[in-house]
Amino acid sequence: MDNLTRKQREIIDFLLQNQHNFAPPLSLDKLCAALGLKSRGSLHRIIQDLVEAGFIEPMDRKHRGVRLSDKARQMAQPDSGNADLLRYVGVIAAGKPIEAIENQEYMTVPSQIKTANPCYVLRVKGDSMMEEGIYDGDWVIIEQRCHARNGEIVVALVDKTEATLKFIEQYPHETLLIPANSGMQAMRYQPAQVEIQGVLVGQMRSYRH
Repeated sequence: MDNLTRKQREIIDFLLQNQHNFAPPLSLDKLCAALGLKSRGSLHRIIQDLVEAGFIEPMDRKHRGVRLSDKARQMAQPDSGNADLLRYVGVIAAGKPIEAIENQEYMTVPSQIKTANPCYVLRVKGDSMMEEGIYDGDWVIIEQRCHARNGEIVVALVDKTEATLKFIEQYPHETLLIPANSGMQAMRYQPAQVEIQGVLVGQMRSYRH
């Protein structure tokens, strides 16, 4: 962030230090008041420059309010060594499909268990992948992509409403989502029912109760 102006850096530092205090994220008017600025127009120009530079997420109907991007959060961690901040987007079922609910939390993840491509973190709920060593309560690191090879473990969105973590087998006439639990059956869908949202690339576990 060395090429930022002093005011741009002040805004990013303010958002980093106060990101957990504002839910939902601040509007331009509220951010202007919080920073003690008199001109909303000048703040808008600064925010637009930060959007173009990739440090602030574009504001639209889906993402209202001023939100820092992953780029800003990661570049603001100069002492993180070999760790990165990844978005934690909710719970994923290793069992019956349940919805993965997106939120705005972030987790520190060692760079060795992620890829150079965009990744995110999910929390596992259920025991359908236990024979692969993926247990209830584990965190899984998912590389965000819409395609996978047969035999990979994927986040699959079923009927555009429910997400699940399973092995995938894809054929012209059907798509199988296969658990790693000998007591459970594979789930069979028409190919159009299943949308791949990412592929498993890493895993973390806590032994604290």
